[in-house]
Amino acid sequence: MASAEFWYEFASTYSYPAALRVASLAEERGVSVAWRPFLLGPIFAAQGWRDSPFNIYPAKGRYMWRDVQRTCDAMGVPLKRPEPFPQPSLLAARVALALEGDQRSNFSRQVYIAEFGQGLPIADRTTLAALLATCGADPVATLERAESDANKTLLKAECARAAAIGVVGAPCLVAEDGEVFWGNDRLEQGLDWAARRRARVSP
Repeated sequence: MASAEFWYEFASTYSYPAALRVASLAEERGVSVAWRPFLLGPIFAAQGWRDSPFNIYPAKGRYMWRDVQRTCDAMGVPLKRPEPFPQPSLLAARVALALEGDQRSNFSRQVYIAEFGQGLPIADRTTLAALLATCGADPVATLERAESDANKTLLKAECARAAAIGVVGAPCLVAEDGEVFWGNDRLEQGLDWAARRRARVSP
C-alpha cells in the first residue's frame, strides 16, 4: 500500500482545511497517511522571522484570511479567527505526539475545529483535556505523557527531521520517495504522486 506523511502545525491556517480533507482523499487513492505534528517556529527562525509571515507582511495576511474564508465556505465548514494569531501551539503538538494512530488524527482534527472553527484557545489545558476526552483518550495520563522529557525530546527531533527533509511550511505532504508537496491545495497532487510511485515500484 502506498504511504505518505502529513506534516502539520496547529497554528497554521491552511492546515485546518487540509486536516479535514486528507484522510478521505487518501482513502480514495489507497494511500495510508502518517500524521506528523511539528512546529514552524524553528523553520521560521532559520529565515530570520520571529512571527508568522502573515503578520510580518500585512497584505499577505489579508489575502490569506480571505483565501481561507473562501476555502472554508466551499467546504461548508466554519472559520473564526482565533485571538491571538498565531495561537501558541507547543502544548497541542506535544499532546498530539503523545498519541498514536486514530487517536492522534482524531485529536488533531478536533484541535483545528476548536481553534479555527470556534476560536478557542488551544494552549489552554482545559480545552485540550476536553478534546482528548472526546477522542476517547485519558486526559490526565495523556497530558502527563505529553509533558514528559522523552516526549519533549521527540518533538524537537521531529522538528529537526521536518527541516531536514525539506518541509518549508504547513501543511506538507511527503511521499515515500521524499517528494514534498506544500499547501492544502497540493494534497491531491501529493497523494496522486504517492499512489503512482507505489504502483511503479510494485512487482
